[in-house]
Order: sequence, then structure tokens, then C-alpha cells
Amino acid sequence: MARLSRELQEQGHDIISLSLGEPDFTTPADICDAAKLAMDQGYTHYPPISGFADLRKAISQKLKRENGLDYQADQIVVSTGAKQSIANVVFSLIDPGDEVIIPAPYWVSYAQIIELAGGKPVILPTGIDNDFKVKPAEVEAAITPRTRLFIFSSPCNPTGTMYAREELGALAAMFEHHPGVWIMSDEIYEHIRFDGDHESIAQFDSVRDRVIIVNGVSKGYAMTGWRIGYIAAPKELAQACDKVQGQFTSGANSIAQKAALKAVSTDWSTYAYMRDSFLRRRDLVLGLMRDIPGWKFNIPKGAFYIFPDVRAFFGRSDGETTIRNATDLCMYLLRDAKVSVVTGEAFGDNNCIRLSFATSDELLIEAMRRIKESLGKLRQPSDKGQLATAD
Repeated sequence: MARLSRELQEQGHDIISLSLGEPDFTTPADICDAAKLAMDQGYTHYPPISGFADLRKAISQKLKRENGLDYQADQIVVSTGAKQSIANVVFSLIDPGDEVIIPAPYWVSYAQIIELAGGKPVILPTGIDNDFKVKPAEVEAAITPRTRLFIFSSPCNPTGTMYAREELGALAAMFEHHPGVWIMSDEIYEHIRFDGDHESIAQFDSVRDRVIIVNGVSKGYAMTGWRIGYIAAPKELAQACDKVQGQFTSGANSIAQKAALKAVSTDWSTYAYMRDSFLRRRDLVLGLMRDIPGWKFNIPKGAFYIFPDVRAFFGRSDGETTIRNATDLCMYLLRDAKVSVVTGEAFGDNNCIRLSFATSDELLIEAMRRIKESLGKLRQPSDKGQLATAD
């Protein structure tokens, strides 16, 4: 959708993109200054595969300071974005035929990375009525002798769902009975949360020796283009990821690492203005969505996405296009409203679409006005399927 949006913009169309998962803020000046200083100081050579020692130490201190978690520097591996961190872990753990359990909706690359490693994604559907959360009993029912890994995110892309401490504790208690299953906790949206503290499943001692935390600087520090992610994991897995990474990229960009060092060493309250803006925008969009009949949505507790259920529009038509699924609705909105959103099919849920509110208030207001107008053109072929306004 981002590519189609750019192509239409190049053709002169006024497209508003709500498709990208990227903060619209520029990287803070103090972080950029740290990169400039690093260049002046000559950090232009190959870095260590797992990352500079000072950065890994700073991440260790960050985990202790912000999360109450004890990880040594040799348990940290810095990579070219959190996506490579995930790939390193999967290629270290998964053999052909191994199964990996993923609650859906999930971030788009999880399943593809697993398949590249020869593994089998086992998808657990969730729903908007339970805030897109998976229950321990549902996970346990999916575990087989081939299950090697469980992957989830909190806050979640695409739903904004956050797991509370009690919910994570229940998952940990279940995993105590399955010692052969590793747990990957994707916490890249840790700092973009609107309700309560961030909780990590790594806080539970009974499973901590099987937990891999994935994080990075892209979302919380507006550093998407710097491409710095990291894992915190048991030492033997960190060493395995070092070996894998050594054959793919060698190490993350040296200058970007020094910028990341400044970011993770700084009290995050310095950058909290970005989170506050996302909260304001979330509430703005939710208010506008409540005025559109047919939306059904939860209230995202983190990240910068809303993931509405749009089944109320399936079967409707404007006389030219009939909406059969979420993908059709996305293409219709792109064509008719000139607004780009992402189909839930990409995230493992065919009934929803994802809207990003990581853009300006003015563009969000105009985008929702266009969407409301376009959806108002869709009619049922009969009197059946009365729409109800979501609350």
C-alpha cells in the first residue's frame, strides 16, 4: 500500500497515507549530534558483530533501569533493526519442520521469517471482542512435540493491544509445563503506551531462561532509518545469534550504533513528547471513527495503530465496486477516498484493516472525513445487514 500510494502521488493524486508504521517525527537533535560526533571521532570501521561494548552495556543498564531486568552485556546482540534480531533468533532455533506458535493478528514478517528457516507457523486467531489477546489454554492446546517457539508482541502491531502483568504471569505459569518451548517477546513499541506500565514476560523467573526480548530504537526514539535493533537473551542463544549475524551482515552500522547509545542512555522522559502526541492523535481518530456507522474497534493501549473490524461493509457496493473482504475495502478507499490503509490479511486477520495515526492532526482529520464520505457510498444489495455504530 505504501508503494501504491507513492506511485499515485507521483501521478499527481492527493493521497493521504495511513499505511506506514513509522513515527512522523524527526530523530531528536541530541541523538543526531551523537552521530556527527562519532563520525568526527573516526567510528568509520567495522564494529564488533554483536555491537560496540559501550552500547551493549548501555542496553543492559536500560533494561535494569526501566524494566527491572538483569541482563549482562554478553547477553545483548545489536542488529540491523529488530527485524534482523527476529531473523537471527529464528535461524538459531528453528529446524525444518519445527512449529512456531503465533497469535493473530501478528506483525507481517513473523510467519515469513519462520518459513524461510523451514519452520511451520501455527496461527492462533484472536478477536476484537477479547481485545485480540490469546489465553494460556489456547496456546497450550496448540503445543505439540514439534513446538519450538512462541512469538508475540506487546504493545502489539497491528492492534495496539498490551498484556497486563497478570496475563503474562498466566502465560508464564503455563509455559512452566512446557520446558522445550522458547518465548520471543517483541517489545519494540515499549515506550509508546497509553495505559499503565510496560510489562515483560522476562520478569518471571520460571521462564526467563527461555525468553528472548526483541527491542530497538526505531519506534520509541523516531529512529526508523538508523536500523538498530537488539535482543536480550540467555547467553548461549546470544552467542548463536552472533554466529548467524556474522554470516549475514557482520554488524550494525557503526555511526548508527553511537546514535543509539545516546538514545538508550538518556532518560526516556526527554522524548515523551512523541508518546503524548500519539495519545492525542489516537483519541482524535477514535472520536472521528465513532461518528462512522459500521466501525467496530477496540481502544489501543499502545503503538500507533487502530485495527477496526470492517465486516459490516462486506457485500456492500457503490454500484461499481463490491466489497468482498478487507483487501477490497482497502483498495476501494485508496481509489475513492485517496486514503491508504493496510488490509488485515497481511497480519493474519481477514476481517480488519490497519490505520496508522502516526501523522499530523490535520491529515488525520481530512483522512477520516474522506473515509466517512466514501464508506457512506456503500450500500447493501438488500435490506439485510443493518449497520450499528461501534461504541
